Amino acid sequence: MEGAIFPRYYKNVRYFRYFAVALLSLLPLLSACNRGAIPAQFDKKAPDFSVSDGTTTVHLADYRGKVVLLNFWATWCPPCVAETPSLEQLHRDMPSLEIVGVSVDEDPDAYKQFIRQRHIDFTTVRNPSESVPNLFHTDMWPETYVINRKGVIVRKFIGAQDWTSPEIQAYLKGL
Repeated sequence: MEGAIFPRYYKNVRYFRYFAVALLSLLPLLSACNRGAIPAQFDKKAPDFSVSDGTTTVHLADYRGKVVLLNFWATWCPPCVAETPSLEQLHRDMPSLEIVGVSVDEDPDAYKQFIRQRHIDFTTVRNPSESVPNLFHTDMWPETYVINRKGVIVRKFIGAQDWTSPEIQAYLKGL
């Protein structure tokens, strides 16, 4: 009986080894998915942009002299939706902080409805061509850049954040 099981066991171990080797060879590719908290443009001037969606126009240069939280998001992105209430709370807690949302939504009606239903009060503009996120080498949502008063990128937040956390608020107040 043992002799009949051993060849099957050996075959499974061999396939497991192949699988393990294949998985290990993919690790360098998988690590490329880590978008990193230090952006490529860290400690450099943020790319200037001007974007208009017919209702709102945002020109980054207009915010020079102020700390800007530049948030890339979409209404169809669950983590973006999840962080929206805390962004709105941050806007109320720190009115001197400029929060600028750039949505990549293609559907203007869904975008407007989202803004209206959630009573979003901070500046947000729709950019379906993704020209602005492309300037920042951003293609996953949400991602948020902190731009200091001189227009320099000083930090990048990846994924949904709790913008009401004392650590994040202390960091932003220190800028």
